[in-house]
Amino acid sequence: MLRIGLDVMGGDFAPDSVLKGALMAHAEWSHSFRLVLFGQSSIIEPFLTANSDFASHCDVVYTEQVIDMAASPVRALVEKPESSIVVGLEALNEGKIDGFASAGNTGAMLAGSVLKLGSSREDIRPCLLGCLPRPEGSDGILLDVGAIADTKPETLRDLALLGHVYAQTVMGIENPKIGLLSIGEEPEKGNAVTVAGHKLLAEMPNIHFVGNVEGRDIFTDKADVVVTGGFTGNVVVKLSEKFFEIAQDLHCAELPFFKRLNYETYGGSPILGVNKPVVVGHGISSPLAIQNMIYLTYDIARTGLCERIFAALKDE
Repeated sequence: MLRIGLDVMGGDFAPDSVLKGALMAHAEWSHSFRLVLFGQSSIIEPFLTANSDFASHCDVVYTEQVIDMAASPVRALVEKPESSIVVGLEALNEGKIDGFASAGNTGAMLAGSVLKLGSSREDIRPCLLGCLPRPEGSDGILLDVGAIADTKPETLRDLALLGHVYAQTVMGIENPKIGLLSIGEEPEKGNAVTVAGHKLLAEMPNIHFVGNVEGRDIFTDKADVVVTGGFTGNVVVKLSEKFFEIAQDLHCAELPFFKRLNYETYGGSPILGVNKPVVVGHGISSPLAIQNMIYLTYDIARTGLCERIFAALKDE
């Protein structure tokens, strides 16, 4: 049985939201994986006492330090070696757990994943992935959504390959369509990075590159994987979240498409390009989001995504 590590201390509403989400995940999927909680004993022990059945089906690693949401990532990793994030990532690297999830400091999770787990390839920068729901019910994916703000053309090529492997492995799409987000369909449209990136993606032999896609295309099936820099990708994701809030205000959030714009549905963003399964949740994660973040981590570990990415990058 796979063991999924969970940072109890991570998130704006931790630990309450995280622990409630852990209970929900246990109730739904305890037959599939075992949870390993990382966090302060003064918080976890009373919770386990009050939930004895859950306590008998999980493990705990007590960590007394906490990396604050606003802390400087690299400094925090150095100054707080006994924090839940650092200890959790070390446990993942040592094979004590099979995946690790946190709604805590995103920068610390990104930097810590690279330092503790290593990159899938020396010259590749890990990225964050987001989901793009479509009106007919399927999903596309968008990457990067915040890890790499300043993007080079070569980065777009790596993102395309990472997205290609994810779509094949996790989403089950045999030959996913890869699109490059730009301001026009023509290859020469866009800024210098996008135009140069288009040329690189068009030369890749092992992906199905469909060319540029525009903002109006990202919620359609024109591309299964939409590639862009982390700055633009993060803007798109945050804009999508606002659409859901507006839908709530207009009392139409229960319509299938708008409902799937809710970040809680997806749980978090996988860090692609590191050697072990890591998922970063939204800082405002609710218990439902935590539950889905845990399952996403399990799904990535179960499907061997990291190993598939490593193999694909090695052959590229």
